[in-house]
Amino acid sequence: MLVVGGGVAGITASLEAAESGARVLLVEKTPYLGGRVLQFARYFPKLCPPSCGMEINLRRLRDNPRITLRTLTEVEEIEGEAGRFTARLRESPRLVTDRCTACGECALACPVVRPNPLQSNQSEPKAIYLQGELVHPLRYVIDRDYCLGESCARCAKVCPHAAIELAMAERTILVEASAVIWATGWQPYTAARITNLAYGRHPNIVTNLELERMAAPDGPTGGCILRPSDGRPPRRVAFIQCAGSRDRLHLGYCSGVCCLASLKEASYILDRDPEAEVHVFYIDLRTPGTYEAFAQKMLARPGLRAVKGKVADITGDPESGNLTVFANDMTRSSTSGTEVDLVVLATGMVPNLRDAAPTPVEPDSYGFLGEGSMPPGMFAAGCARAPVDVQTATLDATAAAMGALGLLAKSRSTAR
Repeated sequence: MLVVGGGVAGITASLEAAESGARVLLVEKTPYLGGRVLQFARYFPKLCPPSCGMEINLRRLRDNPRITLRTLTEVEEIEGEAGRFTARLRESPRLVTDRCTACGECALACPVVRPNPLQSNQSEPKAIYLQGELVHPLRYVIDRDYCLGESCARCAKVCPHAAIELAMAERTILVEASAVIWATGWQPYTAARITNLAYGRHPNIVTNLELERMAAPDGPTGGCILRPSDGRPPRRVAFIQCAGSRDRLHLGYCSGVCCLASLKEASYILDRDPEAEVHVFYIDLRTPGTYEAFAQKMLARPGLRAVKGKVADITGDPESGNLTVFANDMTRSSTSGTEVDLVVLATGMVPNLRDAAPTPVEPDSYGFLGEGSMPPGMFAAGCARAPVDVQTATLDATAAAMGALGLLAKSRSTAR
């Protein structure tokens, strides 16, 4: 079985299938497993840190001999039919072998810094880096776009285990699989495209993922939520919902989890400073199922103001760094301006499959793999199928694994 994507959905599908007796090849295009979940400070439904649950799953994965992992690997092409797929994979070189013990001597010697996507580019690690303590595989990796290569080789010279091979090359791998599970995840919508929300024009306008990284203990600010312009804790914060979602000029669909994510992030602000003011500008607050209780609890908190209105413009004061959010208040049929210290944009979720190589699957007009969009033997899980939260992604992944196992059992029965 081939599982494409090493986020929470891909890990769950791999574990469910392997612990039921199947052999699984799990491929992930980045150097490490974990996906977007590792960027969160906390996640639903328990509001616990990523280490809760993810650490257990990574241990289960490491201990299962039926799972083979290939990171830095992408699918180039898949041919065949259910029970007999052939996939061509492209594996990029890690430049660090499994002799690595993550001692860190190489990073101390490296002279080159690079942006860090895990920290939403808010910090600059070295060209050879370890993405965090909770990663698998626990090995350093070299970013070839920034590494000086053989002309530098300082990392290789200091490595006590001779684990660095700068001449390692890209390679193509052919594999066979009875079934394929797509768990390719999502990426945030590019906030700079939403011109009226002024992202990139004012430093104190950030995205929800950037706020998550600030709030995380292993983030660039050590868990402190600070204004990028001056490093001060914000006392007045505006959350703007549907930043790109439900907009025919950007994403025509609801991204599903943004309202809950913003209310969760509002708790980060109010828990750190009970005297803070939080303003949530929304079109509709969508908190389905049992999450409604959490939403009502948050909306009742002192200091939180919910405004049913679409934001028309954001202006900034270059001296103070403060921002004014202009919104059409639908309940009062008026336009109001609210001055705040920090603005957080709830950017929409975009399926990663939009950027994937041509495959037998046919995404819908939004890039998701809906019902009837795939040939027999292929399944979708998590945000490859629709914008979903972590809990739903794991349920999706389990269902996909069960579907693939059913196909495997059927093909074995037919073979007999």
